[in-house]
Amino acid sequence: MPFRIGVPELILVLVIAILIFGPGRISKLGGELGKSISSFQREMKKSEKEADSAAEADETTDAS
Repeated sequence: MPFRIGVPELILVLVIAILIFGPGRISKLGGELGKSISSFQREMKKSEKEADSAAEADETTDAS
């Protein structure tokens, strides 16, 4: 049986998180999480560009 999370379960998790951390800390955690995700995406794009440029460089040296 697959594990499915519905709206009531998400609300329960949110209420428990607010009780444990408090609303101020939750907003800080959300901001930090957003910054982490955007930084990760930026680095992934950067590494993809580097890999593409390295592959192009290999192709030009092989063609010579």
